Amino acid sequence: MFDTIILLLDSTLRISTPLLLLALAGLFSERSGVVNIALEGKLLASAFAAAAVAYWTNSVWFGLLAGIVIGVITAMIHAFAAITHKGDQVVSGTAINMMAAGLTIALGRYWFEMGGQTPALVGEQRFTPITLPFAEALADVPVVGAIYSTLLSGHTLLVYGAFALVPLSWWVLQRTRFGLRLRAVGENPHSVDTAGISVAWLRYRALLIAGVLAGIAGAYLSTAHAAGFVPNMSAGKGFIALAALIFGKWRPVTVMFGCLLFGFLDALAVRMQGVELPVIGEVPVQAIEVLPYVLTVLLLAGFIGKAVGPKAVGTPYEKTR
Repeated sequence: MFDTIILLLDSTLRISTPLLLLALAGLFSERSGVVNIALEGKLLASAFAAAAVAYWTNSVWFGLLAGIVIGVITAMIHAFAAITHKGDQVVSGTAINMMAAGLTIALGRYWFEMGGQTPALVGEQRFTPITLPFAEALADVPVVGAIYSTLLSGHTLLVYGAFALVPLSWWVLQRTRFGLRLRAVGENPHSVDTAGISVAWLRYRALLIAGVLAGIAGAYLSTAHAAGFVPNMSAGKGFIALAALIFGKWRPVTVMFGCLLFGFLDALAVRMQGVELPVIGEVPVQAIEVLPYVLTVLLLAGFIGKAVGPKAVGTPYEKTR
């Protein structure tokens, strides 16, 4: 039983990683006042770019770089529409999601002729697990050995990096001048403008950070969590990350716990497939797969209290005279 729990938590960390990176991307964006519903599209486009470039170059690092570049490009497209041209942030984000969903399949079919997929990644084309020091030596130690050797050890660099970004994000937002200004522009952009600080430049930088984080999330999805790109492999993760962002009330640490919760539900759904429960019997696979999404709605609807986002989020800034 204990080993099963450890394996379940191990899966939770792996599944939560792209959610956490995307949620942090949304955190920086929405703290600046820009709704980032385009996280789904940025994740999908970056995942495709990372897998394709990793395959062509035989290097996962070039794949990661490609994922980040595409994440930044899509973020700047979103910024150009939402900040420079003061367009509707939800509409522009939705357009990016639709563009990414169609373009990745079209390019995948044209380049690889595999129905939109990329070839399977092997060897240097993928991120490999890292074994922590003394993990093998401690493997047989009761309790502690399982926690250290199975739960904490054996993840890829991006998993450790994603969770390390949580305290870093908190420090940037709470303890730096940039973070103070970023939070201020999401609450009252007029006061920031009055102080002689460019609202547009702050929001552009926030979306730049969001693009980098979304690009890393996409690279993780196709070169670490999976072994290549599959059409629509994002599977709603961008929207679940937004739900975790609301669940965590736009704070890095609580957002992380929200991502872990949704990752745990997803991991639990996978573990429950084919398991017979008392009285109920074997639960249909479809019911198990939909469980994380149903619980997401229920949690957001009644268990987190009132979640109030930044006051200026979603509102294009109009300079007053």
